[in-house]
Amino acid sequence: MTADAAYVELWIRRFHRSADAAVRLIAFPHAGASASYFFPMSESLAPTIECGIVQYPARQDRRSDPPIDDLMALADLVTEAVRPLADRPLAFFGHSMGAALAFEVALRLEAGGVRPAMLFASGRRSPTRPQEENVHRLDDAGVVREMRRLSGTDSRFLDDEELLAMILPAVRSDYTAIERYRMLPESRISCPITVLTGDSDPRTSLADAEAWEEVTTGAFTQHVFRGGHFYLADHQSEVINTITDALLPLITGVRSSWRQR
Repeated sequence: MTADAAYVELWIRRFHRSADAAVRLIAFPHAGASASYFFPMSESLAPTIECGIVQYPARQDRRSDPPIDDLMALADLVTEAVRPLADRPLAFFGHSMGAALAFEVALRLEAGGVRPAMLFASGRRSPTRPQEENVHRLDDAGVVREMRRLSGTDSRFLDDEELLAMILPAVRSDYTAIERYRMLPESRISCPITVLTGDSDPRTSLADAEAWEEVTTGAFTQHVFRGGHFYLADHQSEVINTITDALLPLITGVRSSWRQR
């Protein structure tokens, strides 16, 4: 295994590898989540779209790695893991904190000459609409209350003191990273952005989601689903269809070029 390959393996989980995939979709989990959250998405998209999922430090098989509480530093590290995967078209899907991280990785890749085909920003307000949030400053009970409010974590984890003690350091680190994050002024990407959001998300208004249009010079599309911050748990098939439909022209084009070789 080369050094590059080892670094990719450290950061990216590819549960359903496909040598014939026309596109790679890199998925960026929300705060406190691990790569396995997107296993169902990976399974549904394979083999036409190969899903690579970012595995942040301090969870699952990276539990012994120290957490990173600076989103810009995290973006630098993830960018280097994603770059070797650009041997075929790349698209990004980020949920909540993951959407902001995906945007920052896209910025860095474009600066280096690699333009993602699409950024799917889910459950997150535009980086142009920062808000003061301090969940990371709360005590453990306060952090758990916020996790329950958003309904994105299995209650079995939140009710088990031993499991909770294992996941809270990563959760707090992630909240610190996203709540302190501010994009650099005038940051823009050229790749298209497709926004997905729940119509009753307590953290992201429809107007704040629509403001993602301000950070791209490319095309912009918005899809609204019934539900809250984790609307995608109840609309898995619709989300998969949204991704597939948006990437279909690219998939068709790639396969057409393969046939002409």
